Amino acid sequence: MIASMALEKQVSYQTINSYSVANKFTEKTKNVWLVFHGMGYLSRYFIRYFSELSSEENYIIAPQAPSKYYQGSEFKHVGASWLTRENTSEETKNVLRYIDSVAKAEAEALQHANKLIVLGYSQGVSIATRWLSSRNIQCDHLILHSGGIPVELTPQDFNYLSAKTPVTYLYGTNDEYINEARKTEEHLKGKNLFGNRLQIKTFEGTHEVYKPFLAQVAKDH
Repeated sequence: MIASMALEKQVSYQTINSYSVANKFTEKTKNVWLVFHGMGYLSRYFIRYFSELSSEENYIIAPQAPSKYYQGSEFKHVGASWLTRENTSEETKNVLRYIDSVAKAEAEALQHANKLIVLGYSQGVSIATRWLSSRNIQCDHLILHSGGIPVELTPQDFNYLSAKTPVTYLYGTNDEYINEARKTEEHLKGKNLFGNRLQIKTFEGTHEVYKPFLAQVAKDH
């Protein structure tokens, strides 16, 4: 008997996913933040890192990674992931279309923002950079926080970005996921993509969101 070969097929279907916001977008809003969480987070918890910013001046939009899973052996806490190495190309398209939908739902805030700040944290760096570059989205500050820049991106992908837009790569000096080789790799990729506009900033800490920097960015803008 000849064993039959398994075939993998695809279907297309409509799905629903949530996202989180903090504060209200009004005429007093100075900064609109579009923030992408890291692996293991839910957006409603990640957005709390921005709770110390002025609620009157800052409107926060936090998309939610679609792939949710239980963390730990007790199956009590739920986390989420943006992408894995499995079927990455198609999954990336799905994620970017979801971000498009969030942007459409928040079009007023994103289009009329006095300042638009885009932040990717950890795994969220890959989503922030891929979405911006593939959709030619202008922003007033791009923050790459403790994550890896996708290897497929090229300087041409960011030719559209205003020369006035600062790009900050931020990480903790004791980050357990960023060794010396990784630091060098990310610095080189960042310089290649963004040139002299890239600023490398560090803080004393581990793999964590550095809230003092968020406060400083909000103040500066």
